[in-house]
Amino acid sequence: MFSNNGFIILLTLLIALMASITPLPLSFDAFRPDWILIVLVYWCLALPSKVNIITAWVMGLILDILLGSVLGVHACAMALSIYITVVNFQKIRNFSVWQQALIIGVLSAQYHLVVFWLQRFLSDVVFLPSYLYPVFTSIILWPWVFLLLRRVRRHFRIK
Repeated sequence: MFSNNGFIILLTLLIALMASITPLPLSFDAFRPDWILIVLVYWCLALPSKVNIITAWVMGLILDILLGSVLGVHACAMALSIYITVVNFQKIRNFSVWQQALIIGVLSAQYHLVVFWLQRFLSDVVFLPSYLYPVFTSIILWPWVFLLLRRVRRHFRIK
């Protein structure tokens, strides 16, 4: 991951991590997109040999630590979402950006439901429809994040 401009990949993941923990007003916090998931999916589609399930697990574990949640909850959900992406990356690559946005929505919903189920198993958490609000913002943001990260990848010639 660190050879051939792997630093840029790591930098984008760190920026996504910071965006995931940056404080927002309470009215907007429920709509916070899944920044780490979106960036990981992009890099898995673009460079599946460099960014993979292990990267997703580590980023999820870091997110668990930063959010103060039970260790492994976000890591497991993130790894499962990226596993689905990596297994199907050749198919997903052939879709248009808008079709990919819908796939991002499905992956985001799956991610949040796995996090909910694991938290429900470990503690007494009640499902609220607001858990799925980030799905919609992730769908909306995917085309712009995709185009931005593709421009970064081409500019720095990351292969």
